[in-house]
Amino acid sequence: MTAETLAHLIKDSNRTVVLTGAGMSTESGIPDFRSSTGLWQNIDPRIVASTESLQKNYEQFREFYQMRITALVNCKPHQGHLILADFEKRGLVSLIATQNVDQLHQQAGSKNVAELHGNIVSIRCQKCGKPHGKEQFLNYSICTYCSGKLRPNVVLFGETLPTEAWERTLHEIHEADLVIVIGTSLEVYPVNQMPSMSKGKLVYINREQTSTSLHYSFDLVLEGSAGEILADVHRELGDFKKL
Repeated sequence: MTAETLAHLIKDSNRTVVLTGAGMSTESGIPDFRSSTGLWQNIDPRIVASTESLQKNYEQFREFYQMRITALVNCKPHQGHLILADFEKRGLVSLIATQNVDQLHQQAGSKNVAELHGNIVSIRCQKCGKPHGKEQFLNYSICTYCSGKLRPNVVLFGETLPTEAWERTLHEIHEADLVIVIGTSLEVYPVNQMPSMSKGKLVYINREQTSTSLHYSFDLVLEGSAGEILADVHRELGDFKKL
């Protein structure tokens, strides 16, 4: 089955939700986590990306996230991000729920984005919660209100997902006629439960099927580059819109 099949599914759907993971961002030059070359191959996430690390090993925690924030400077949305933003403008996508923390969907122009794992672009104080500038975190500053530790607004290991983003996504998934899962291994709980919560058609786009994804009953599986597959779907849809 081809991109033409997905284009027909999108045309027939009254509400389409897109769920994206790290594989969506790798084409913009951002490393993923769980592949053979991913970040977690060389770094234990429990050491650098956990609540325990924030409290007990703050210097290492801060250095890890300073590195990730700095690495984003030269990363831009790719054609897949731009196409999803265009689909939203044309009434073809109602929500993008993402596990990614880079805000590339928003940079591409998407307005309806639920950040299931937060983001590393905005900074807050761990102690009092007051927002701070990214530069303050990069410059080793402490909270200007209470002298607490600064941190990105990302969901760490040991924290729960943001309630608003989670509930909004669940509502849209339940109501969706079509859910398109892009670039995720579906190994991270609880987001990996979301596809099974939909009564609509399920589509999986990834460079390869994973052992976890094989457990889901996808109606359509497209293997390859997210950007290239979405470009093919974009061409198939032409100027079709639902506004």
